[in-house]
Amino acid sequence: MQSPTLVVGEALIDIVRSTDGTSREHVGGSPLNVAIGLARLGHPAQLAAWLGDDERGAAIVDHLKRDGVELVEGSRGAQCTATAKALLDATGAASYEFDIDWQLPYELPQQDVGHLHTGSIAGVLQPGATGVRDAALAHRRVGTISFDPNCRPQLMGRPGDVRSDIEQLIGYADVVKASDEDIEWMYGGAVSVGEMARLWAQLGPSLVVVTRGPQGAIACLSNGSVEDLVRPVAGQKVSVVDTVGAGDSFMAGLISGLLDAGLLGDVSARARLESATWSQVMPALDRGIAASAVTVSRAGAQPPTRAELGLEG
Repeated sequence: MQSPTLVVGEALIDIVRSTDGTSREHVGGSPLNVAIGLARLGHPAQLAAWLGDDERGAAIVDHLKRDGVELVEGSRGAQCTATAKALLDATGAASYEFDIDWQLPYELPQQDVGHLHTGSIAGVLQPGATGVRDAALAHRRVGTISFDPNCRPQLMGRPGDVRSDIEQLIGYADVVKASDEDIEWMYGGAVSVGEMARLWAQLGPSLVVVTRGPQGAIACLSNGSVEDLVRPVAGQKVSVVDTVGAGDSFMAGLISGLLDAGLLGDVSARARLESATWSQVMPALDRGIAASAVTVSRAGAQPPTRAELGLEG
């Protein structure tokens, strides 16, 4: 049986408001979405979060249980459950306002955890961020790590305030995924996304991926030759309902594909990823594209199942 993936970060309630003034609430948070996405793709997943013992927290717990995601003990000590107000524009793109407190005052499970994923505010918003970075560094001794900065300017302040924290986590990670919008916010368009992927790969990760919405993604395999270090990953044409959770579904699909390929999950997998070829990692990249395409084709952060992606098992 595959060791569980531990996902560390926020779980919250998305309050989605459309241009017509209507609103609806549903469970969200980038790390939670990744955990759900992994579970739906057949991988055991745990979530370490910071929820309130309230009605919204109970809704999150029920949501996790439905997909078989285990909430780590100690995750329900917050005064209230965080919320994110998402305003959808006419194209379905979302902008966010957050009401969130992030802490990590409990020990994370390490025994039998093969892969650790974190991202978004978890590694930069105090007082919990220091514990997340310490946990990621400790996990390198026993397993693999993925990271998605998923930048939230409303919570992170100025890029210079968090850039070093984000780059520290990039250095700990085996796999990093960001969006072109993350790169633009962090570095102001000073370099291309392909060049930024190369620079991040020099910090330590074996695989760096930058998603570009309908244009697909750019991937950098750090062990590639100079002329073949970066490759494009084609997107899929799809009718977009909204983009909520699209990047998280890509992340879950990518992790899923790498786990299935034996390129994530333990220390020996790290060695295999470090020497992996494009032919070995491209199926995982394509799985990420396919997962995000399904998600944007329907309302809310609803990642696909293995069956919806045509995967066996």
